[in-house]
Amino acid sequence: MTLWRKYKEQYRKNLALSIPVVLTQLGQMLTQLADTMMVGQYGGEDPLPLAAVSFGSSMAFLILIGCIGVTLGLTPLIGERYVRGEHKECSSLLNNAIIFYTLLGLVVGIAQYAAAPLLYHLGQPDEVVAGAIPYYRMLAYSIPFMLFFFGFKSFLEGAGNTKTVMIITLITNLLNVGFNYLLIFGHWGLPAMGAAGAGLATTLSRIASAVMIISYFLYHTKYREYLRGFRLRLPQWTRVHQLLRIGLPIAGQMFLESSAFVGTAVMIGWLGTVALSANQVAITLGNCAFMVILSIGSAATIRISHCYGERNHEELRLAAHASYHLVLVWSLCASLFFILLRRHIPHLFTDNEEVINLTANMMVFVALYQLWDGMQNISVGILRGLQDVKIIMPIAFVAYWLINMPSGYLLGITAGMGPSGFFLSYSFGLGAAALLLMARIRRNIHRLKIES
Repeated sequence: MTLWRKYKEQYRKNLALSIPVVLTQLGQMLTQLADTMMVGQYGGEDPLPLAAVSFGSSMAFLILIGCIGVTLGLTPLIGERYVRGEHKECSSLLNNAIIFYTLLGLVVGIAQYAAAPLLYHLGQPDEVVAGAIPYYRMLAYSIPFMLFFFGFKSFLEGAGNTKTVMIITLITNLLNVGFNYLLIFGHWGLPAMGAAGAGLATTLSRIASAVMIISYFLYHTKYREYLRGFRLRLPQWTRVHQLLRIGLPIAGQMFLESSAFVGTAVMIGWLGTVALSANQVAITLGNCAFMVILSIGSAATIRISHCYGERNHEELRLAAHASYHLVLVWSLCASLFFILLRRHIPHLFTDNEEVINLTANMMVFVALYQLWDGMQNISVGILRGLQDVKIIMPIAFVAYWLINMPSGYLLGITAGMGPSGFFLSYSFGLGAAALLLMARIRRNIHRLKIES
């Protein structure tokens, strides 16, 4: 009871920020979930369309996640300055960030589109790659709009406004489901595009999210003020340096972590179309749980950045501990859900019995890595709030490339465990990351305690 009294107010503040972000992240995850489920139903007992979306989305996600990581550097910068009332600084950062992120999106989108032929050199079945390329290329068109949206999203979250992005994302994902219905299956006189239709639906919904968020800023006087003086010109290098100083290490950490999952998906693809389809279902479900974890981590970044800006070190410590408590509860609940319903959930995605049975086995290992995934992500969120981000990329390299990937190959290929062995290796990589990051946070909190 003493613990509850001590942290009750911290839980309330963290949840007030994280619940809208949870709904936002789940809304974004619904895009992938809707694509997976509707393409799976489109294929019926044929696992090929689902395997194509699995491979195409994995490759596209690996590129996109690094770009999103760069945009997340804006949140702690805005958070620290916003609580101090430095609105001109916030405005300058936003204006330069929007131009820089959009230009980055254009460059990356062109590169992603042009790189499509390289997908044939990753050891996947040719028919899977042929089905994945239209989906993969369609997503390339959406990257500039996605980064434009994330620039405004990161600003709003730094200012403590998490509800607006939630509403826009939920509307966007309703649009995505509607576009999927029309374009995947070919309703209302439109051609049935299958996987390519899912990619076009996602692109259209991302364009809609960009239009809605800029409309929100222009409509509300409070936020329109931050766009005053906006000019279409190259961003200032000093501002870009500030954004990259925080954003690049975050992007590097997210890329290294995601590349471990994508690299694992590539290796699972060596085992055949059924294994690749099962991986898509299992990883999609794991990502749904991760979206809640990511939201609690985002809320932790906002709270820590505000406390850091106010130099309230005791409040900062309590907010960090409360974030760990919340993610612990969620991870345990998610693990139980995956284990108890592992035989039932896969039926929502496919009618192929081989895919269903393999996915059910993999769900046990998805449940195993939930706790470590939660702890490492909250730790990253706290370090982002403290703007101590240089360390997270080396830790990610050790955890995901030196531990996770090799152990996955040994268990999945050498030891013959197949996809389940690959998923067991996630626990090793995520566990190593969590322990190293938590040690860094303890060091930071001890330093702040000495300084106060």
